[in-house]
Amino acid sequence: MRVNCVGAVVFDDSGRLLLIRRGHPPGEGLWSLPGGRVEPGESDHQAVVRELLEETGLRVSVVRLAGTVERPGGPGVVYVIRDYLAVPAGDTALTAGDDAAGARWVPVPELDRLPMSPGVLDALREWGLIGGRSSATG
Repeated sequence: MRVNCVGAVVFDDSGRLLLIRRGHPPGEGLWSLPGGRVEPGESDHQAVVRELLEETGLRVSVVRLAGTVERPGGPGVVYVIRDYLAVPAGDTALTAGDDAAGARWVPVPELDRLPMSPGVLDALREWGLIGGRSSATG
């Protein structure tokens, strides 16, 4: 079974990346991009806005699709995650909620020091959103 999910890549005015610490499996305790399942009848953009508000208290505007990844979710389950670049649409104060055990803005040079969900940093580098093979920045 393929499960449609969305994630958000959000940078603040200082170039810091928004991350949440997962409060539940999969990835409990690891830092990752905020996001979750697309609910029935919901567009990807609607799901991104809802998930960000639920997990971080942040209101965002969706800019564009950044990239897509697939992750195993257990026997017979594959999460198809479409990550979208989004920008804060107001105050950037964070409040962890829903299934997020924490939420914070992280300077890009510090990302490698955090216990991250597998593949997140590789995907962001591949898409040219953080340093690595690409000269593009967020």
